Amino acid sequence: MPIVQGREGEAFTYGALVRSAYALGGKIADLSARGENVGIMLPTTPAGVVAVFALYAFGRVPAFINYLAGTQRIGEACRIADLSIVLTSRRFIDIAKLHATVASLKIVVTVIYLEDLKRSLTFFDKLRALVRSIQPAISSKQKNSDAPAAILFTSGTTGSPKGVVLSHRNILANIAQCRAHVPFRRDWVFFNVLPIFHAFGLTGGTFLPILGGMKTVLYPSPLDREKIPEEIKRSAATVLVATDTFAKLYARSADKSALQGLHYVVLGGEAVNDATVISFAEKSGAVILEGYGATECAPVIALNRPSRNRRGTVGEILPGMEARLETAPGIEIGKRLFVRGPNVMLGYRKDDGSGQSIRSPGDWFDTGDLADIDEDGFLIIKGRLKRFARVGAEMVSLAAVEQHAKSCWPDANHAALAISQADGREAIVLVTDQGGANRAAFAAWSRPQGISRFEKPHYIVAVGRLPLLATGKPDLANIRRTVEQRLQRLAPRMLDARIDRGLATEPDIKISTHLPAAGRRD
Repeated sequence: MPIVQGREGEAFTYGALVRSAYALGGKIADLSARGENVGIMLPTTPAGVVAVFALYAFGRVPAFINYLAGTQRIGEACRIADLSIVLTSRRFIDIAKLHATVASLKIVVTVIYLEDLKRSLTFFDKLRALVRSIQPAISSKQKNSDAPAAILFTSGTTGSPKGVVLSHRNILANIAQCRAHVPFRRDWVFFNVLPIFHAFGLTGGTFLPILGGMKTVLYPSPLDREKIPEEIKRSAATVLVATDTFAKLYARSADKSALQGLHYVVLGGEAVNDATVISFAEKSGAVILEGYGATECAPVIALNRPSRNRRGTVGEILPGMEARLETAPGIEIGKRLFVRGPNVMLGYRKDDGSGQSIRSPGDWFDTGDLADIDEDGFLIIKGRLKRFARVGAEMVSLAAVEQHAKSCWPDANHAALAISQADGREAIVLVTDQGGANRAAFAAWSRPQGISRFEKPHYIVAVGRLPLLATGKPDLANIRRTVEQRLQRLAPRMLDARIDRGLATEPDIKISTHLPAAGRRD
C-alpha cells in the first residue's frame, strides 16, 4: 500500500521510498560532505519527500527554500544557511516559471536537478540502494538525535525571515506529542496542500503521517481551488491539512459530494473564520480542528482535538510542553506567551556566516504572541505583540481590525497596517482586495456590531490583488513597503492629517493596479 502519493498518481510504498532515498542520496553524497547544509527548492510532491530522506540517509541537512519569496530573499536564505548546493527540478522550474530565480541562484550556488541525478543512476547504484535498504546500518552513521535535521525560514510577515534550525529530536518529539494528544488511526488518509518549506506542511502534512503509518497525498499548489476538492474526493482523503484561507476556497468551490469523505480539517497558520466554518458545514460533515504553532517549535504548540474541540480557541497545549504568560506593558487584551519543551528549536542561523546560535533545552521560547488560557486549559490567541497600533491612549490590535474586515467582507483578503504620521501618532490603514470597499460600507456594517471606534481603520486602500505568502497569509512586509510608497505619491498630505476626528473624515484611496507579488519590489 502506498504511504506517499502525488497528484499525478506517482506513489511510494515504505520500501520504495527507502530504496529511492538511498539511490538518490548516494549521488548527492558524491557532491557534498557529511553534515553539509543542502538547499531543497521543490514543491510538495513525492519527489520532494524522496529528496529530503535522501539527504537524511547520508547525514546531510536539508535547508528548505521558499521559492515564492523572490530572488533577493532566496539569496539571503542561501547565505544564511551557508549553501553551496541547491536541489531542484527542471520540470518544476518550467511550471513555476522560476528561470530568472535559478539564473540568479547559479551565481552563488551550484544548482542540481533531480532529473539529471536520476538519469545518472546505474544498475550498480540501484543494487547498492537495495542492499542499504535491507541493511541500513551499513551506510547510516547518524547517531546524534540532537544534530540538525532541517533549516526552515520563518514567514517574515513583519520583517526579514530567520533561519530556524530544528533537530531530529525536535521534529520527532513534536510528532510524538501530536500522537499523544490526538488518537490517530492508521486508516486515515491525509491530504496536504501546504509547501514543505513551511513547518506545518513539513511536519503536520508530511512527516507525521509517513512516520505514523498513515498515507499522505501531496498536492503541489494550494491555489488550485477548483481541482483540489475533486482530488480530495478521488484520493479518499479523510484529513485535510491547510490554512483557513485555502480551506475556505475549497469549501466554496466544491460540489456537494467532493468533501463528504473528510472527517477532519486541521487548520493552522492563521485564525479560523466563521465563514470557513459555515462553508464546511454546508458542504461536509468534517470537524474543523484549529491549532497553533511556530516554526521554532517544529511547529505545533496547541491543537483542538475531536473529543475536546472549542471554537474560538486553538486547543490545549501539547503534552510535554509548558506555557507561561507574562504581562506586556501597555497591552490589556492578553499576556505574552512563552513556551518550552523538547520540540523547541536548537537556535537560529546567524546572519554573519558563523553558524547557529545554541539554545539551552530548558530555555523558554518567546512566541511574540499575546494569549490567554481559560479555566479548562484552552489557549486563546489574542494577537501578535508587534502588530499593535497606538491610537490616542489605546493600544489597538491590527489582527482585530483584520477580523472585523473579514466579517464585513468574508470573500476578500485584508491586511491592517499602522502607519506613522508626521505628528508621531499612528493611523490604521486597511488594505483590501474587496471590490468597492470603502469606509462608508465598513461604517454601515460596523455600527450595529458595537465595534469600538478605535478598531475602525482611518483609511481604506483598495487594491486589485493583495500579496500573499505561500500559506495564504498577507505578506505584510511587502504590502507595507508598497503602500507607504504609493500613499506618499498619491496623497502626500494624507499621512500628515490629524486622525482624532475618526473614521468618516479622511478620504478613501483606491489603487487600481495590483500590488506586486510576494517578495517582489516595484
